Amino acid sequence: MLETIGINPAELAASETLLKLLISTALLITVVVVVRALSARYIRRNVASMELRRRWLVHSRNGLLLFMLLGLIIIWGEELRTLALSVVAIAVAFVVATKELILCVTGSILKAGAGSFNIGDRIQVKDFRGDVIDQSLLATTILEVGPGKLTHQRTGRMIVIPNALFVAEPVINESYTHDYVLHVFTIPFKRTANWQAAQQALLASANEHCASYLAEAKRYLKRLNEYRGLDAPSVEPRITLQMPSAEEVHLVVRIPVLTDRRSSIEQSILSEVFSQQEFSGAKEKALEQEGSAPTG
Repeated sequence: MLETIGINPAELAASETLLKLLISTALLITVVVVVRALSARYIRRNVASMELRRRWLVHSRNGLLLFMLLGLIIIWGEELRTLALSVVAIAVAFVVATKELILCVTGSILKAGAGSFNIGDRIQVKDFRGDVIDQSLLATTILEVGPGKLTHQRTGRMIVIPNALFVAEPVINESYTHDYVLHVFTIPFKRTANWQAAQQALLASANEHCASYLAEAKRYLKRLNEYRGLDAPSVEPRITLQMPSAEEVHLVVRIPVLTDRRSSIEQSILSEVFSQQEFSGAKEKALEQEGSAPTG
């Protein structure tokens, strides 16, 4: 009867199937959008810590995005399988054209599986160094810290790193201990300078600045290393010597500090020590004074 009025039953069934798929897709997207809005509202109202709030917002967004992708795959799975049988050649070309995007997704899976870093950690990849503020399936966003690898102040610039970089490059996580870290900075001296006095002054200043939280840092790092199955390192401030050349001596200062106070403690120690005494050339002056002193 349908054929007599010019309607093909097969086309009608296909139209009904397509309509059901579109309705299911619209319902899925609506549910995800509503849940996203409600969860973001709940997190902003009930999570006091700014860092924890940002972390939960990113995780909830990524989780809902993954849920939506899985839902779309389930809804359109049969149609996708049917379509895949006829587009093998196109798929190969598509893979070649989207190689970078595939590498980004692979890098995202790799860093998530390895637990390389979390929101708020300070990382370095190649020449990019900063604090992680966002992660997505394709890219990781950091606030740049620098300049160079030895300073700990933000430059005010934001860097978006494609996750493909994590497939081929090692990631340095400077915040893997989270609350407390062992912070290291180097001070160069000439061999003729009075670096021994500088070594004593730096050690005394480091002990003074770290005294208020040293016991807590010891407990925290010991507990963390026991959890990871590692030997607990010595936490007390220490200064070691390096001699990169015959004319130079480097004093390597290592101190335990709160993660967000690395730069301030380092600058406080340097300002205190070098504002009170001049160390360069002290040995030369002493030798000159001894040579000019009257004999006999």
